[in-house]
Amino acid sequence: MSDIAIRVEKLGKRYRIGGAQTSYKTLRDSLISAASAPVRWLKAQRHEKYTFWALQDISFEIKQGEAVGIIGRNGAGKSTLLKILSRITKPTTGRVDLYGRVGSLLEVGTGFHPELTGRDNIFLNGAILGMSRQDIMRKFDEIIAFAEIDKFLDTPVKYYSSGMYVRLAFAVAAHLDPEILVVDEVLAVGDAQFQRKCLGKMGNAAQDGRTVLFVSHNMGAVSQLCSRAIVLKKGKINLDCDTSSAISDYLSEIAGTNHAVEYPIEPNRDIQINSMFISLLDGTVVGTCKHNQPFCVNIKYTFRNWKLGSYICLDVYNELDSRILWSSDTKSVQEMMNPRNPGTYQARITIPANVLSPGMYFFTVANYGPGQMKAYEVKERAISVDIEDGGTLLSNFGIKWHAATTIQLEWEVKQVSP
Repeated sequence: MSDIAIRVEKLGKRYRIGGAQTSYKTLRDSLISAASAPVRWLKAQRHEKYTFWALQDISFEIKQGEAVGIIGRNGAGKSTLLKILSRITKPTTGRVDLYGRVGSLLEVGTGFHPELTGRDNIFLNGAILGMSRQDIMRKFDEIIAFAEIDKFLDTPVKYYSSGMYVRLAFAVAAHLDPEILVVDEVLAVGDAQFQRKCLGKMGNAAQDGRTVLFVSHNMGAVSQLCSRAIVLKKGKINLDCDTSSAISDYLSEIAGTNHAVEYPIEPNRDIQINSMFISLLDGTVVGTCKHNQPFCVNIKYTFRNWKLGSYICLDVYNELDSRILWSSDTKSVQEMMNPRNPGTYQARITIPANVLSPGMYFFTVANYGPGQMKAYEVKERAISVDIEDGGTLLSNFGIKWHAATTIQLEWEVKQVSP
């Protein structure tokens, strides 16, 4: 027996931009439509440029019990792929073979009838999945306990908040024993505790031999759950490999791998970041340095309106897109409230040695006014640096680095009597 759960071959999905919606047709309309078919075909050929391919030439196989992440930028085709796999929409070309019952959670509202209660929707979804009433009853208490909506079980779901809706929808999708579980970014609606519960449940499902397909922009969640990831780019597969390499490729694409950037001068702007670059302490511009070597982030910026003032904040993100460091050029609230004189400034932030573990890091810079919590200007992940292992006790013994930061802390160890 084959161990394949999902097989996708030459899959494509084409949409027409601004295409007319299909409406109810009378017999007369149908006859006129048939007579004008050749003319419409010629027009369609001329307007081919008004169509676009959301997916094109997608092929892959996923084995039973595999947890696979689908990642990519907005518009890459992730949600379209999941809708095809969930049988919500039909592909234009290619085919999809699914070997098992599919439970999907794609967007808030999908699969639930708003006029029915939470209880009724549980049984409705179970019936759609082909389960008997007895099978659903066996799982019923687990679903309610997971969703934590027992007080609202007999309330129509149209009155649920988005968080309640998602909790119940995920509980139903995950507990009614689908062989294939398909989950989109909808989990972002839930709070942190709920997201941890969902990741744990999906992890258990994969360990039990069920297949999980997970779309998310949370690279930490993808890394935690999935051993393999598929990177989509403009409707095509850009990479299909282990999760760590896929995430690194995706983040490098969206952030760029520049270690120096310059922006054109715009004299009419009151506040502007002019340039940024990574350097060693002696000013040498670099894109790579050792973990036990200090380096600097250099920022040049201008503000022309004395009423605004300016101060700079720096965020550091790792390869999983988690923010691991934050720093501001102001050291106190009083200093933050006092605007500097207008002009051009050069900021230099020194990151000490033995702080960042080996890996790729991305820097976001924001420009704030005095006492402001909303930035005037933000340069998202504008520059990056690749930190290499400079030789440590860990690397000498082939031990994997445990964390994003490796700050040298003060330890005191002394022998005491038992």
